[in-house]
Amino acid sequence: MGKNKLFKFAKLETYHHVFQASFDEPSREDFHMKGKWKQEFFKNDKPLVLELGCGKGEYTVGLGELYPDKNFIGMDIKGARIYTGATQALDKDMDNVAFIRAKIELITSFFAKGEVDEIWITFPDPQMKKTRKRLTSTRFLDFYREILKPDGILHLKTDSNFLYTYTDAVVSENQLPAEINTSDLYNSEVVDKVLSIKTFYESQFYEQGIPIKYIRFTIPQNKELIEPEIEIEFDEYRSYNRGAKMPEDTKIPKS
Repeated sequence: MGKNKLFKFAKLETYHHVFQASFDEPSREDFHMKGKWKQEFFKNDKPLVLELGCGKGEYTVGLGELYPDKNFIGMDIKGARIYTGATQALDKDMDNVAFIRAKIELITSFFAKGEVDEIWITFPDPQMKKTRKRLTSTRFLDFYREILKPDGILHLKTDSNFLYTYTDAVVSENQLPAEINTSDLYNSEVVDKVLSIKTFYESQFYEQGIPIKYIRFTIPQNKELIEPEIEIEFDEYRSYNRGAKMPEDTKIPKS
């Protein structure tokens, strides 16, 4: 492990707004803040919004700046990435932003039933080979609706045509109420200052002329979710590694 990562990990240990459970702790018992985030950490009763797979935390911090009347928590397993957003929030003295370093699969150990108002999923790995690892699979949707309030909103913002097509099929197959569904956000009629926040990955892909997709929907509480049977062409312009650069001959020209 490089010295830079060790430095970041050490700093995170000193940040009061970063929570790092041991990898197996939540699988044994609930995290000590479960059901208590508003009262014990944020010390208010404002709506609670999560960003899952938050990476460098651009959306978590950006949302926190736009909406001081809400609480925001970014969640990711990569501590070196979280360090960026966590440091920005600290430098800006933001009291409505926190971060959790843990696997998203353990989300129900961190949040109680109905504790969360909204969930953002921003530019996750599309997991083209493994359905159960996709953050919009029915497996994960079951996790989300366990912690979301009954009318809680789920947002997906992605560059991946594969993940967008898959999620659109999940929404259609299960007749999930979708307020917005667009395959080309910045060429659509959707005008929203929240959606204009760009993550590190979004900036990379947008500069290559790749359309940004967005779906906003809700998940009914008492409904059995069904995985769609659909064949989807893999994204050609990217590798499975989120950090890999796009080859020159696969770049998509801007319209």
